Amino acid sequence: MTHHTESAARTDVSIDGRTIALLVTDGVELPELTEPIAAIRRAGGTPKIVSPKESSLQAMKGDWEHADHFDVDHQLGTVSAADFDALVLPGGTLNADALRIDEKAQEFVSGFFSESKPVAAICHGPWILTEIGQVSGRRMTSYAALRTDLTNAGAEWVDEEVVVDGGLVTSRTPNDLEAFNRTLLELVAEKA
Repeated sequence: MTHHTESAARTDVSIDGRTIALLVTDGVELPELTEPIAAIRRAGGTPKIVSPKESSLQAMKGDWEHADHFDVDHQLGTVSAADFDALVLPGGTLNADALRIDEKAQEFVSGFFSESKPVAAICHGPWILTEIGQVSGRRMTSYAALRTDLTNAGAEWVDEEVVVDGGLVTSRTPNDLEAFNRTLLELVAEKA
């Protein structure tokens, strides 16, 4: 392991006792699920997968290559924002497209904004935010393909590694995960 990788793996941020939901379904982009989970654990937090799926879901590498299966901790509709300290919305086109039209998913995500809890969305993850009216007037980023959707919904879209607007963290692609994870953990630690 190189020195650079070791320093990237460590975190100065502690979120001991905090539980963070990751809202995902089939088609989630693999590193956008696994890397935030690892970062949350390293910082002392507890990651929980929330999904419309009952038992397990299929992650993807890109949109075509099947990756690992993941166990679901909580089925959507059995938990709410009150049960968690923050929310992560990973990308993956199929995942994000399915969740944005799921009424239980919309209700779940809306709860984090109502309770002013941190929300972090990467890649296609911000798509659902257009459906629940949480984009207008915000400075944010996403996978480039969502730029028009977010702009049309009233966002100021920027091409940056990580953008924070109030309690919302957004990033573009898996290449931004290190900054995305660090920024999320810092926000959660601040709220603690």
